[in-house]
Amino acid sequence: MPPKNKLALSVQYPDPRLKELIPRTQLRRWIQAALFAPAELTIRFVDAEEGRTLNRDYREKDYATNVLTFAYTEDEDAEVTQADIILCTDVLQREAAEQKKSVDVHVAHLLVHGVLHAQGYDHEADDEAAEMEALEIEILATLGFANPYANA
Repeated sequence: MPPKNKLALSVQYPDPRLKELIPRTQLRRWIQAALFAPAELTIRFVDAEEGRTLNRDYREKDYATNVLTFAYTEDEDAEVTQADIILCTDVLQREAAEQKKSVDVHVAHLLVHGVLHAQGYDHEADDEAAEMEALEIEILATLGFANPYANA
């Protein structure tokens, strides 16, 4: 088993609904599975109002989205990955119900997705999307989760 990359992790719960359901140790395990370099990350669980405000102010999209990654070192070869990853509880709970999966399984996927964004991965072009999805599937499989795109 390869050594884990060093992770400085801050977890914020202005929306506390998932604090008991998904403990910090679980978040750390999921994040570390997706890290290719040491990282300093903040994970923040927000409600729809804050999620919408952040998405509107920083991406000019006036709706709450499931995950936002604010990467401060977007280079795959950066010595330390630094980012804030925002998870919108309202959106991810709704999506989990629509996709007939548990909230913790969906959070694991969104965290892996966000951590990959923090390390410079993107899905704007088809080839980038295919690479990123393949990585997500592989990482989630190592954590014991099924392919999140299988029924999409």
